[in-house]
Amino acid sequence: MPKERIRLDALDQNKSITQEDYKSGVKKLQLELLGMQLELLEKKIPVVIVIEGPDAAGKGGAIKRLTENLDPRILRVYSINKPTPEELARHYMWRFWTKIPPRGEIAVYDRSWYGRVLVERVEGFCTEAEWKRAYAEINEFERLLVDDGTILVKLWLHITKDEQLARFKRREADPYKHWKIGEEDWRNRKRWDEHIEAAEDMFEKTGTDTAPWNVIPANFKWYARIKTLKVVIRAVSKALGK
Repeated sequence: MPKERIRLDALDQNKSITQEDYKSGVKKLQLELLGMQLELLEKKIPVVIVIEGPDAAGKGGAIKRLTENLDPRILRVYSINKPTPEELARHYMWRFWTKIPPRGEIAVYDRSWYGRVLVERVEGFCTEAEWKRAYAEINEFERLLVDDGTILVKLWLHITKDEQLARFKRREADPYKHWKIGEEDWRNRKRWDEHIEAAEDMFEKTGTDTAPWNVIPANFKWYARIKTLKVVIRAVSKALGK
């Protein structure tokens, strides 16, 4: 039976949390994850966490709360930007293979190999044949990781188009956050519907039993951060047999 297609515009964006519950919840969950990190190191289990979503969806804030109290010696956060000339000279997955964490360590990807079927597809940075072929390549890549014992967690933080506009305007008005907004963000916004279609196609074609997607409503940042921590902890707990 085919899976029901995930519709991002149908997400319940009214989920929120009080400031008191957020502050106490973050500390509790961070401590729980820290204890698991040490166990992962002892058992030599690697963890790969992929975080995707529209511009200004709160990926950076979620990653900060996810990692800020973990042991930084066995943790890496990769912010994936456009490939270098060296990377362009090879298969596009090469630069991600080189970032897979050693056994027992954690790697968090702020954007990832999914760029091939998202921004590269929409902006025409690859051919149609290349991005269509990429679904099978990604599924095989992730299956290899999981079969080798890697805990793979894939998260999509989603905000509405109106919420994105509000966040863009706040960033432009805030001198401490002005660096977060640029021409590329506004250009991507003009093709919002195409980006959403690409994301929904991605969920359908790469949301496998081996590596399912976790789609998180993120209009309320506190809720999204807590939910991100809970999803990661749930996946690690399952792998550790807790």
